[in-house]
Amino acid sequence: MSVRFGGIVALDRVSFAVARGHIVGLIGPNGAGKTTLFNCLSRLYTFSDGRIAFEGRSLLETPPHRIASLGIGRTFQNLALFRTMSVRDNVKLGGHARTRSGYVANALRLPSVRGEEARLGAAVDRLLALLDLQSVADVAVMDLSFGTQKRVELGRALASEPKLLLLDEPAGGLNHEEVGTLMDLLRRIRAELGLTMLLVEHHMNMVMRISDRVVALDFGRKIADGTPAEVQANDDVVRAYLGVAA
Repeated sequence: MSVRFGGIVALDRVSFAVARGHIVGLIGPNGAGKTTLFNCLSRLYTFSDGRIAFEGRSLLETPPHRIASLGIGRTFQNLALFRTMSVRDNVKLGGHARTRSGYVANALRLPSVRGEEARLGAAVDRLLALLDLQSVADVAVMDLSFGTQKRVELGRALASEPKLLLLDEPAGGLNHEEVGTLMDLLRRIRAELGLTMLLVEHHMNMVMRISDRVVALDFGRKIADGTPAEVQANDDVVRAYLGVAA
């Protein structure tokens, strides 16, 4: 896959696979192309050439507003929550990507709508328990700590019942203890929900400890792809981060 913005090549023939059930870390210095790649997966950007396949289906055939229903969820580097709404309502919003009732059915509160709402409410309750958010379920997001807000956004992404979860800087702004808690949480989410995760993160210790495989980018090109140990020992990765020969 390649992406160009005018004369700038943001991604240059980047190719890798994410195995079902794996956590794959995507690393690279600022400007390496990590967020651009995420935006292509979310269909926010259109790539110049190449192909992105999800479960054998080309994402080019899927409009951006259908990505969530296809089974791809995402968190964002900058929190995009509704600050005056409660934790429960923010998480519930993510689940509406999976509802099927239309405007008329919702306006008339038909039995099918009530059934969907009941199922969604039960699913939200399970997520609040999984993310340890029950005690703040009815609290407005703006009254919570930054670390707790991060879990709320994670809950909203999970409410869409994704098969693939894109995590954009989930440890950004967290302290050492919160990062440890996040790693444990992501492992538990994968185990309990059977999720596949693609993780963009600058916190190298977290990436290397939690990932099954790591892909490294630099100036829009893939420079390494392997186990955490293999990537840490890669000369090109060392040069990209340290600016010196291995």
